[in-house]
Amino acid sequence: MKDEKGLYYHPFPQNKKVRVYVSGSEKDIYFRLWNSDDPDLWTDHRWVPYDAIKQAANMYKGKDFDPNSAYDIEIGKELIKEDNNS
Repeated sequence: MKDEKGLYYHPFPQNKKVRVYVSGSEKDIYFRLWNSDDPDLWTDHRWVPYDAIKQAANMYKGKDFDPNSAYDIEIGKELIKEDNNS
């Protein structure tokens, strides 16, 4: 999907208030989280490269959010590929 902020998907399909935006190329993907309940999230957190997300996910100990399922590299690649082909 795409809006004024860019390409995005819903990492938790049951919760449409959360979106993960993707940017970059199929080989160099960046992610950015947006949540309609937390408008400051978009401005407080910038685009993050996938490698940094993977490193942080290995250290993450929380229970309320799973970075490995939220930031899906395969979905990101597919969105960018589809956008480039349109």
